[in-house]
Amino acid sequence: MEVEILARIQFAFTVAFHYIYPPLSIGLGLVMVFMEGMFLRTKDPDYERLARFWTKIFALTFGIGVATGIVMEFEFGTNWATYSRYVGDIFGSALAAEGIFAFALESGFLGILLFGWNRVSPKVHFIATLGVWLGSMFSAVWIVVANSWQQTPAGYHIVGEGMESRAEITDFWAMVFNPSSMDRLTHVWIGAFLAGAFLILSVHAYYLLKGRHIEVSKKAFRIALVVATLSSLSQLFTGHRSAEGVAENQPAKLAALEGHFDSLAVADMYLFGWVDKKNQEVTGIKIPGGLSFLLHYDPETPVTGLNAFPEDERPTALNAIFQFYHIMVAIGMALIVLTLYASFQWWRGKLFDQKWLLWVFVFAVILPQIANQVGWYAAEMGRQPWVVYGLLRTSDALSKVVTANQVLFSLILFAVIYTLLLALFIYLLNKKIKHGPGEGAMIDQRPLQKEIAKVIQP
Repeated sequence: MEVEILARIQFAFTVAFHYIYPPLSIGLGLVMVFMEGMFLRTKDPDYERLARFWTKIFALTFGIGVATGIVMEFEFGTNWATYSRYVGDIFGSALAAEGIFAFALESGFLGILLFGWNRVSPKVHFIATLGVWLGSMFSAVWIVVANSWQQTPAGYHIVGEGMESRAEITDFWAMVFNPSSMDRLTHVWIGAFLAGAFLILSVHAYYLLKGRHIEVSKKAFRIALVVATLSSLSQLFTGHRSAEGVAENQPAKLAALEGHFDSLAVADMYLFGWVDKKNQEVTGIKIPGGLSFLLHYDPETPVTGLNAFPEDERPTALNAIFQFYHIMVAIGMALIVLTLYASFQWWRGKLFDQKWLLWVFVFAVILPQIANQVGWYAAEMGRQPWVVYGLLRTSDALSKVVTANQVLFSLILFAVIYTLLLALFIYLLNKKIKHGPGEGAMIDQRPLQKEIAKVIQP
């Protein structure tokens, strides 16, 4: 394989693996805030048991997420040196802001969150939990801002010439609030809320089916269901806003997402289908004029298609982009139906009486993860052949001295190590779930520690 393909595969692999964990951390953090808030409000110890239990799982996801995220920064330097030089001023500012405004906040409160039980007051611990969650949210802000700048550059100028040119910030806030950043950020945040909420729904649905931790599981399930329902509905609006932004700022990407070839014609919306790139047609079930209506509220308004762009400026993997995008949309709609149906059963007082529904929630944990992954695949593959849209091609962003064999060797090593990390994560997660939110978590251990200290002192 060529160096470019291998380098792209390696980065995609490491990013995809890393992105399993930050959404879980953000989503779990939100629900943990609600759990501790309910404990402060009601003084019901079940909510504290739940908060303690999910703090352990949060710590597991946070730790692996940090470890796997560091690798990507090294890949920028080893495989994408030209890119690193070109966007260093932009990315450096965003990553510095993440360290100052996000990671410092998150890590500063993390110690209190993990080790502050029985050492600080419940209100202080709640503030620490809130601080950790806000830190994870702010971390997503700066990463999404940096990535969005690559999609819709703003607030910069180019210095230097040829392959020595690079982008420098002229307006920091224009860079932050570039045309796509806020729409993409809300879409990412809500996807993270869904990932965390559905993990909680899955675990507590399993407990209910097995007759374990019944009362605390019902309380946790209700909290997570509210988060999941509101988030799945909100994703309709953020997704639509994001699509409108893509239509305005990256029309070639939108055409690839929807399989729209005609240069300027009414665009249908496919529910599912298969893209024949050679014959420039899509076979599937469609709503005539559906895309035109969604974008312009008029089914007769033309939409720019792929043939309006030079062939070397169009995304290449059209069918993959089309499929990834439609998988994301299909899962989003499925989550709306599932959460609304469960909410209706809750209103009827029969939520926990339907075992088949609980089994659906047990296995539905994978759906938000798949949607988050394929959504990013569609966004990044749809940007091609640009790594910085309209400014720097992916083929020009590579390091000049790295060979294909070197990239392949490191890719194999990453695959082995990440497979082991995934196995370790699943093993530890399963171990914690099997233990559950037991009563032992509620014991104040300070008196016991004092007695032990008296015995061992000379």
